[in-house]
Parts: sequence; structure tokens; C-alpha cells
Amino acid sequence: MRRVIAVANQKGGVGKTTTVINLGAALATLGYRVALVDMDSQGALTASFGYDPYKVDPSTSTLLLDRTISLTQVLRHGRQRLMVAPANSELLSVEYKLLQESDRTMRLQQAVERSKNEFDFVIIDTPPNLGLLTVNALVAADHLLIPVKTEYLAMRGVRPLLESVWLIRDRINPDLKLLGVLPTMYFPNSPHSAKIVQELKRVFKGKLMHTVIPLDEVAAVAPATRQAVVDYKPNSAAAVAYRRLAEEVSDDV
Repeated sequence: MRRVIAVANQKGGVGKTTTVINLGAALATLGYRVALVDMDSQGALTASFGYDPYKVDPSTSTLLLDRTISLTQVLRHGRQRLMVAPANSELLSVEYKLLQESDRTMRLQQAVERSKNEFDFVIIDTPPNLGLLTVNALVAADHLLIPVKTEYLAMRGVRPLLESVWLIRDRINPDLKLLGVLPTMYFPNSPHSAKIVQELKRVFKGKLMHTVIPLDEVAAVAPATRQAVVDYKPNSAAAVAYRRLAEEVSDDV
């Protein structure tokens, strides 16, 4: 396996799930074998591929609760060269069920390791908080991608996330690296959006992704068709941007 990427930001509404779906689909289009892992109890990633988060089983809950299950055993078809590990509503209670377990932060890592040679990329969607599900994703990952909506308040969630990341790296997962910060929902010709990107560049320097994801209604409509935007409207601004992001991520492998 070439890379495990956790896509995380403790602030919601910044494009995490949209990024996971479309980065994954774009990488699959390039010929890579991709697995997407839904670690958010809301199940938006799962629903986007037509699976019901209230009924699907086995799921990522199974990965966390059963030490004998591998990632491959819960995967469902997403599209050509892309598989999905769906979430179900049981994820809401998984954190409490694992509280007394000594390896509670490493369950996802163990499941991914059991399937480590079957994919070029594993991309993990996380909930908008820094709880046990997100920690499991960060422990399983070797790289972190942080989507940041190009508005002032969205930037405020990055620092506490990074503080948690470095703590996890120091104590549990020394292989975890920052892949980059990804500007999302960019308003073309907006002075405010441009200013936020410049501020991100000043703070993160070489860790700011070159790709900027524009605000595009097509990205919001595509999940209703059970398609990634790169399949639904391949010439749209969002699709072009996500293909560019896939090239940027794969060039760095």
C-alpha cells in the first residue's frame, strides 16, 4: 500500500467528505486502486454511494469492534477501482464501547494493516471533532490532508487539530506527516477568498496544496446521483480541480 490519508478538520462544513469522494474517484481514474473509509457516524460518504447508513452491515463499526476483521471484509463497490468501507449508525456508540480497551486508538490501524497490500491509496473520512474515531483515523494514517474553507472562521479549527496531530505523532504514530492544507469552497474573484489563501500560504508555506477547490454547485448535486463529481460533470470546475489534486497527491508518492 502506498499511502493512507486521513482527511480531517474539527470544523464541519469545510468539504471533508466531498474531498474524500472526489479525490478517491480521481485517483481511481488515474488507474490507482483506492479504498475509502467512512469514519463519520453521519454516513454522508456511505450515502453518497447509495448505501443506507442505518442498515449497512458489516461496516466500519465492525472494523473497530472485531479485532479479527480486515478492511477488505467490509468493503462495498463504489466505482471502477474504488471500494467503500461504509459507516452505520452504530458508530455513535463505538467510542463508548471501546473506552476500556487498551488498544482503542489502534483498531482501525490494525484492520488496515491486514489489507495493506491490496490498495494504492486508503482515504479516511472523519467526523468534525477530535474524538476517538478521528484519533483512530490519525493513528491509521501516514498522511493528513486538512480541507479549509476559504473564510476566516474556518481557519480557527486548524491549530487545535494540528496540536492533536503532533501529540498523536509523538506518542502513538511517528509516521504521521502533514500532506497539506487544502483550500476549499473558494469564491473566484473574491478578495476575501484570495486573502484567506494568501494567509494560509504565509502560515503553512510549502504545506499548502497548489490545488484550490472552487465553490461549485455541481459538487453538492453529484451525491444525489450516487456519483463523484468527476463522473457526474467531468468538465465542471470542481471536477477539474479534483483531478488536479489527484495528480498533485500521486506525484508526491
